Amino acid sequence: MLYSPSGGPLDDKERRRPVIRRVPDPASGSRPGPMGAGAPSDARKRARVALERASTQLLEQQDAQGVWRGELGTNVTIEAEDLFLREFLGVLDADVLRATAAWIRQRQRDDGTWANFEDGPGDLSTTVEAYVALRMAGDAPDAEHMQRAATWIVEQGGLEATRVFTRMWLALHGWWDWDELPVIPPEMIFLPTWVPLNIYDFGCWARQTIVALSIVRAYRPVRPADFTIDELRSGTAPRVSASLRTWKGWFTWIDRALRRYERRPLGWLRAAALHRAESWVMRRQEADGSWGGIQPPWVYSIIALRLRGYGMTQPVIKHALEGIERFTIWDGGVRRLEACQSPVWDTALALVALADAGIPPDAPALRRAGEWLVGEEVSQKGDWAVRRPYLHPGGWAFEFENRNYPDVDDTAEVILALRRVDVPNAKGAIDRGVAWTLGMQCVDGGWAAFDADNTRTLCRAPAFCDFGEVIDPPSADVTAHAIEMLALEGKTYNARVQRGIAWLRSAQEPDGSWFGRWGANYIYGTGAAVPALVAAGVSPDDPSIRRAVHWLAARQNPDGGWGEDLRSYDDPAGWSGRGASTASQTAWALLALVAAGDDGSVTRRGVEYLVDTQREDGSWDEPLYTGTGFPGAFYINYHLYRLIFPVMALGRYVNGWHAGRLTRFVLDGAHGTS
Repeated sequence: MLYSPSGGPLDDKERRRPVIRRVPDPASGSRPGPMGAGAPSDARKRARVALERASTQLLEQQDAQGVWRGELGTNVTIEAEDLFLREFLGVLDADVLRATAAWIRQRQRDDGTWANFEDGPGDLSTTVEAYVALRMAGDAPDAEHMQRAATWIVEQGGLEATRVFTRMWLALHGWWDWDELPVIPPEMIFLPTWVPLNIYDFGCWARQTIVALSIVRAYRPVRPADFTIDELRSGTAPRVSASLRTWKGWFTWIDRALRRYERRPLGWLRAAALHRAESWVMRRQEADGSWGGIQPPWVYSIIALRLRGYGMTQPVIKHALEGIERFTIWDGGVRRLEACQSPVWDTALALVALADAGIPPDAPALRRAGEWLVGEEVSQKGDWAVRRPYLHPGGWAFEFENRNYPDVDDTAEVILALRRVDVPNAKGAIDRGVAWTLGMQCVDGGWAAFDADNTRTLCRAPAFCDFGEVIDPPSADVTAHAIEMLALEGKTYNARVQRGIAWLRSAQEPDGSWFGRWGANYIYGTGAAVPALVAAGVSPDDPSIRRAVHWLAARQNPDGGWGEDLRSYDDPAGWSGRGASTASQTAWALLALVAAGDDGSVTRRGVEYLVDTQREDGSWDEPLYTGTGFPGAFYINYHLYRLIFPVMALGRYVNGWHAGRLTRFVLDGAHGTS
């Protein structure tokens, strides 16, 4: 039940609107004036109305547990590979095939291709996987939509030019020869952590995938399909770099040597390696049946364990397949899947946004969410402990179930959220999360997402590593979130935090922006870095802050909003901070501008963009993807970003927040957790 400012329950009419209150400035003891005091009063009133509508909509998205979870959209390889998996296992249901194919057809573009993100260029591997999935569903190769796709595929180099992982799926069904794929020797499971290319040199998502794939590659299984896809072959051999002047060239020669070993491996060593890899995979299955809560290691682990003799009715396989159903969305006669789910992340961000909007910290909706987050604390050691063996567990993961891989980004946001709500039992979890975050700092002073010092770039060179980023180096956005949280915890002058601040300053791009690893892209990085630095005591007049403000002003679109196309990861010069305006990216820019104390027309025009583009239900349209999985390869449409971040930005603008005020406010205990 929500309560009015007087403490009584809301009546039915009031219940439709959130209780939003202006928050006093702890430094002055008075109500804060609006950011941009010269802004027209009607514009500020419109912003307040938009904020209340958006906050109402956000509150309505909360479930009975207190959780927010928006859909997480990606590209159709997730659906296509689900069909490939089920066909390989012999469990592909006709209804599943029909409904999934309907979704894949819907996502095809006029030129016959499928892209990795909305309005992006056609992607060869994605288009091949989608085409083959539709062939599996019975679409004839001479159908007009299939001919368009096949023609484009051949023009781009055909099957021969696809990524290695696509060709591995093809090999499982007899459409590609295992002999023409790179070797992933399971014996690498024995490499000690001080030897380059041991499994812990790879990022956690790559590590889990590679270990499972090493089993699959060793068995070289084939479940022959009843049709061919020769129409997709170009007849050109895959281009392979063989120059010994590059690491790629060296690994080409190493792969050739490993192929010779593969023909006659040491029997005892291979058996021991497969047993060790199997045990490693088994230990990392999560309570929901997944591996890491993400699709790539999940599907390959199922195949690997089947090859190791686990039956379809045995708990590990049965549980894994049941878990996929919880990631499945049926929409009428159409079926699609989420590659991952983000309840912890969404809930933490929603709490921060609603607190920024003025919802009281003791509001029942916020308290339920805070209590749920406290219960999601990760209390066991995971792979991160390989590099930090003496660090006690703490922190939070992204998903419902991911006890092996908590991350710094979620941990920072959860603590920021818990300090803004009234949850009496949260202090211990917060303290452990703070200690864990400090302990996960990398040696260079920055913070990465899942591991510490996971920076060996050599991991990008093996031939099988062509599926996106495979290491987890420190990034500006994660470092910024860690610094912001630690500053609000009163640790600005901690030596580790000071090193982090220095790292973040040094990571600023020459044009004044920051790179965004987990969101698109320079706007996301800048929207994280500026509030963090100001929260940590950097003056808004500092040259680094002013450069960021000037960069944002230069990138503002004529409509007043901001947008950045995901091609900025491949072509920063052409796309950095440039693209069609979106609600979430506009909000990120405003978070930086408000934190920097900008009170001019740039900020007001950004606010007006959000007000003018708001839907009747209080949300915003945002078909464009603004989240990042692997830069240059895999992108995400977080369906709640279009609502959470505008609430956050409008709340800080309307209520006069800036990061320095918020720091004093939290440290003085006006909000927060006992």
